[in-house]
Amino acid sequence: MAFAGAKIIQPSLPLIHTTTRSPDNTLLSDPSFLSSPFLGSTRTLRLTQSISPAQRRSASPVVAVSDVFKEKKLKSNTNLLLTKEEGLQVYEDMILGRAFEDMCAQMYYRGKMFGFVHLYNGQEAVSSGFIKLLKKEDSVVSTYRDHVHALSKGVPARAVMSELFGKKTGCCRGQGGSMHMFSAEHNVLGGFAFIGEGIPVATGAAFASKYRREVLKEADCDHVTLAFFGDGTCNNGQFFECLNMAALWKLPIIFVVENNLWAIGMSHLRSTSDPEIWKKGPAFGMPGVHVDGMDVLKVREVAKEAIGRARRGEGPTLVECETYRFRGHSLADPDELRDPAEKARYAARDPITALKKYLIESKLANEAELKAIEKKIDEVVEDAVEFADESPAPSRSQLLENVFADPRGFGIGPDGSYRCEDPKFTQGTAQV
Repeated sequence: MAFAGAKIIQPSLPLIHTTTRSPDNTLLSDPSFLSSPFLGSTRTLRLTQSISPAQRRSASPVVAVSDVFKEKKLKSNTNLLLTKEEGLQVYEDMILGRAFEDMCAQMYYRGKMFGFVHLYNGQEAVSSGFIKLLKKEDSVVSTYRDHVHALSKGVPARAVMSELFGKKTGCCRGQGGSMHMFSAEHNVLGGFAFIGEGIPVATGAAFASKYRREVLKEADCDHVTLAFFGDGTCNNGQFFECLNMAALWKLPIIFVVENNLWAIGMSHLRSTSDPEIWKKGPAFGMPGVHVDGMDVLKVREVAKEAIGRARRGEGPTLVECETYRFRGHSLADPDELRDPAEKARYAARDPITALKKYLIESKLANEAELKAIEKKIDEVVEDAVEFADESPAPSRSQLLENVFADPRGFGIGPDGSYRCEDPKFTQGTAQV
């Protein structure tokens, strides 16, 4: 599977606008059409070839759209889309993400977590499909919906749960919380609470990789960066600025749009002039790909090629994964704005159920093997909760650590002790 193959039609017409249609031929680009079962579910996944500078100078060439890959017929084991080992690894990762988030909901309502907690249920195919193809040295930049990205990259469930509990054993020592997962060891460069914040960070990480390879001559530095963000972010300036910079410098980065069709309570179809986000890639000179984000096998196929391109020095890719979250925007959201019929339709397309069915029908695994994985993950999540609950809270002296390069005169008193250790330090404020 490769991205090559889109043909350039010689210019005789102005650039045409490609419009997605539903099975009943209703235009999905029409903002009034809000009941689409899935914008791309009935179409072959597609990619546009970028236009060269010479072609841009000619009279409005028309770019045809090619297939990203053709559906593979499962005639024998040689045609399987993944091996047994890969299938079980992906299944375990998806089960971990789902079980962990379900437990987070329980702990939140029991008062173990505070602030906003955004769960990832339903979107597991995107995280597992991309991140399980990375090397340890590769980087991931996430959003406020970041727990599962951290887990997929290898951050232990204990460290993530402890962070959610605000405990010292958390991956950020209890100071980051739900929206700010970070692990230097695993190259998880942070969850970011404000939309678009992480895209420049990811672009910088990709630039660092390219600089190390081409300027510092570190020949083995082929590290890539994944930048995850949602459909709502794609109307923000950072998105466009970083697409431009990444294409200009051919940075090893994949921009992964987790289009779950809703930006909090705003329908994607009502908030952007062209709902097909993938088309913004070719506008900046990079491939743009649209993939069914509820199908981990399709996500993996696209991810392999995009990551391979970045590693080979061929530049960035924009991938729009059309997916759906099974819960409200956050645990504080009663989720009353979305149509119950729409939610039921997507629940029937559960990516974990689909993968399980594929593994069994392809004879890559049996029910007993999958049940064993589910039992193992239940134990991992239970252990994470017990560990987090028993872990100590951060000491007050942590308040000023990693804030100032030299806190003397501000946070440290004349005797060398932290001023925040003084009982009067927090008088008149909330207790810490």
